Amino acid sequence: MIRKLELLIVAVVLVVAAFSTALPFLFYLLYLAILVIGGSYVLVRLGLTDLEAGYAVSQLHGHVGDRMRVTYTLRNASRIPKLWLEIHNPTTLPGGLPGRAITLAGRTERSWLIRAPLSRRGHFRVEPLHIRTGDPFGFFEASATVGQGISIVVYPRIEPLPRWRLPAAALEGSHASPVRTLQTTPMATSVRPYAPGDAMNRIHWKTTARHGEIQVKEFDLEQTADAWIILDLQRGIQTGRGDESTVEAGVRAAAAIADKALQENRAVGLTVNVGRTAFLPPDRGGRQHLKIMQLLAAVEADGSAPLVETLIHSVGRLRRGMTAVIITPSLDPAWVRPLAALRTRGVACVVVTLDSTAYEKFAVDAQATANGESAPVDVEADELAAKRTRALRHALAEYELRSYVVTPGRPLGEILAR
Repeated sequence: MIRKLELLIVAVVLVVAAFSTALPFLFYLLYLAILVIGGSYVLVRLGLTDLEAGYAVSQLHGHVGDRMRVTYTLRNASRIPKLWLEIHNPTTLPGGLPGRAITLAGRTERSWLIRAPLSRRGHFRVEPLHIRTGDPFGFFEASATVGQGISIVVYPRIEPLPRWRLPAAALEGSHASPVRTLQTTPMATSVRPYAPGDAMNRIHWKTTARHGEIQVKEFDLEQTADAWIILDLQRGIQTGRGDESTVEAGVRAAAAIADKALQENRAVGLTVNVGRTAFLPPDRGGRQHLKIMQLLAAVEADGSAPLVETLIHSVGRLRRGMTAVIITPSLDPAWVRPLAALRTRGVACVVVTLDSTAYEKFAVDAQATANGESAPVDVEADELAAKRTRALRHALAEYELRSYVVTPGRPLGEILAR
């Protein structure tokens, strides 16, 4: 607006001076200004006419570490070339989407591909495509938006756990049985010849056609018990920064364990003590996997309730035969006693502790290295943290609770393989 006002003032002064003095040089400047300004206006007006544009993304969701492909296409349907076009997508994705300034000749089309890394979990927005053009002198500008905005969901990275197994709970069906069951379960393992009394719905018709005699299916009891994951995201106990923090490590651990349990045909439930404690009832299959990933993509460390309260509120949801997996950076041994009480109800327990002291030191060392300084050493704080860690480990060992300690810089599969 200020540039246009200045341009108007200069034009008025030039017109008044030219007609009041009648100098040929001023009239030459006046005609030149009319030609330049008028030509710039016409150029900008034609800059976006007969222009077709669009973009397409390869996926609307992915995991941290994936790359999202974005394809842009621009087509000039007129004979007049587009001398300068600036194209970009406003977005909340970390790092954004790179824009581009191009020249498009008449009756031509141009496409290009961008691979955008998904570096942080969460829900993000990609706004409609924004196209801007202008004149070489910067007098005028025109812009347009194309398409619709889309939402991108980035799930946490899932680390493989090839050698990790949940402990079997005290429930029939929590381990493989050598004896076939008369019940119809999802675990159809073998076929045998038909015997009098077998139900018609147990006939395996493909095998019957192949053998020429009636074959019926045999079933196993389910080989796994349900799992319930409790993720502690209390605000005051989280340490670290960025990807190497207790928050992200806890979310990655919950995602990996849930994925592993679902692959083992377990029904998986989830509790996260965020601002309002979130519960997902146990279920199997791809739909439950999607629900868990969507919840873990959105959670933040904004919980106020300590872990002991979350455990007490979750006791009524844990039934006999479940395996509870607790993921927490808390060094308060008060939450160990409710876990010991679960064992008397036939609920197995696994504790995954996040070494908050190690994550805090890792963040401090990284910051000091970036600044070219040496990391400060607080001996008293280190001794206090070590004392609290020993007290927690002693409490876990006293009640014979299986525990794992997650530290920065080590793969989760390696830690949980012990």
